[in-house]
Amino acid sequence: MISNQVVRELLAPFDVPISDESIRNVIVYADLLLRWNRKINLTSISSAQECISRHFGESFLASRKVRLRGRLLDVGSGAGFPGLALKLISSQLDVVLLEPVAKKRAFLKEVARACRLGPIQVIGKRLDEFAQSEEGGGFDIITARAVGGLASLVATSMELLRRGGHLCLWLGLRQVQGILEANPEIRWLEPETIPFSRDRVILVGVQVKQKVD
Repeated sequence: MISNQVVRELLAPFDVPISDESIRNVIVYADLLLRWNRKINLTSISSAQECISRHFGESFLASRKVRLRGRLLDVGSGAGFPGLALKLISSQLDVVLLEPVAKKRAFLKEVARACRLGPIQVIGKRLDEFAQSEEGGGFDIITARAVGGLASLVATSMELLRRGGHLCLWLGLRQVQGILEANPEIRWLEPETIPFSRDRVILVGVQVKQKVD
């Protein structure tokens, strides 16, 4: 199992303050991910070092753009990045994970249990279905990483955000301009470049209209 010091060194380029407890949870989470990955397809990454940098580091980077508190909705959670990973560094988040694949939902629940993260909602619905349910709406943060259908995702997400809420997208630079041009009514923050990547960023949009209170 990877050491605390190595984890800190791997996460250092992302410049995010992390407690000792969170570091321990990163190690537990990464170990579970790599073990479960032998049975179900959670990630293409096979080393703990790359897992920590690519998955955890890139997820934690959102904390440099958004204050991590309130209700967070993670769309297409998969192995839990970024939504569940962000819970590791902020106990103030009330996290809802949308993941339609049952085996992946089981993994997410096991991570939440093993890391003692408290109540985590793991829901087997897609975003459009969830948006029509009684559970949808009133979120402070919505996150999406490595998911398709960005045009509909942006539109639906903005409907679910409170005024002043943030939509955080992990994507390629070539996608950014199209999103900005298609959604001029959203206030977009300057993209945050992802360390060790030439063309990937975190793009954050702010809901400036009164949608849900």
